[in-house]
Amino acid sequence: MFNEIKNTINNLDEKELKSLLLQFFLRMQTVEERKGYSEQQFFSDIKNTYNGLLVYKKNQASVEQQTQFHSTHIVFGDSPTGSLKIALKELALNQQEKIITFSDLFSIGSIWNLHDSQGVTNRYEWLSTHINIDDEVLFNYEENFKQTILDIEQIPRHHPNIIWVGENAHEQTGLRFVLYLLKEKINDVFTINTNEAYKTHFDRTEIDFTPLHMGELSSEQLKQIYENEKNGNELTQTERKAFEQQWEQLCENKEVLRIWEINEIMSVPETFYDEYIINTVKKFHQKKNHNDFIKSARIIGEVIGHLNQYVGDQFIEYRVRRLIVDGIFDMEGVPKAMRYYSIKIR
Repeated sequence: MFNEIKNTINNLDEKELKSLLLQFFLRMQTVEERKGYSEQQFFSDIKNTYNGLLVYKKNQASVEQQTQFHSTHIVFGDSPTGSLKIALKELALNQQEKIITFSDLFSIGSIWNLHDSQGVTNRYEWLSTHINIDDEVLFNYEENFKQTILDIEQIPRHHPNIIWVGENAHEQTGLRFVLYLLKEKINDVFTINTNEAYKTHFDRTEIDFTPLHMGELSSEQLKQIYENEKNGNELTQTERKAFEQQWEQLCENKEVLRIWEINEIMSVPETFYDEYIINTVKKFHQKKNHNDFIKSARIIGEVIGHLNQYVGDQFIEYRVRRLIVDGIFDMEGVPKAMRYYSIKIR
């Protein structure tokens, strides 16, 4: 019951939420002013409003399912999904082309047998015990992840699938995972390589910038890329089979950190960046000529800013906390989030 209520609220848009809240407040005010409107009637009306809302959202979902989308985009991450939605809307394609999103970061965490239920649970357990993630995200993590898998498995057979992927371990791992999920489908599958597209359409010699992942591109850039690339590169059956086999190899590995090197995904120990983190702290100490505490957020930002890999600040923050536990760093503050504590070399 609680999950049903929560999901219903999460699926409301801003206008619907404001209208619902206004109804509640007006009825509460009427009860308090004692204008013949009892608390019992208030409860009854709230219950009827809730039941009516459930019916409305179910009908709305039914109508949306009947919308004749003719293709499906698959994107890895909420930020690039938001930008792509804007791009498709500006191209007048938002009612024709659907987006399925994996709200995750596949360069970190367990991917062991991730295509089955136990693998999803293993990933959830690793994330919940190692990474500082919002409680609400964790609460719905397994359910949302499995729903995304189901959404991919239920893509209509006539839909071409467009997978957006860049030159990083996160999206490349996601690509192989999705192609494994699609292995029984005959749908045409296209990829749009955002790094190659960026070089073709936006690269300037005077600007030293290479996007690490799709989330670093604006909606306007994605719009131009899609206009020019359209369906991108169509994968042959041989290429699809190769990616499926690569996933089968990847998901047998129990390492929780992956990097992208020489066009390959490499599984590396979780300690891979520890020495770099330690040296970054030492450089801060040397610069100031003393070993004062430094905000962990500043250290993490410095490390992330110089990496040519997309592993996310939450993973680097996990390694900072691990180095505190291992006695490498001293800590001041409470490590509930990176902005709440400071570190220094012990």
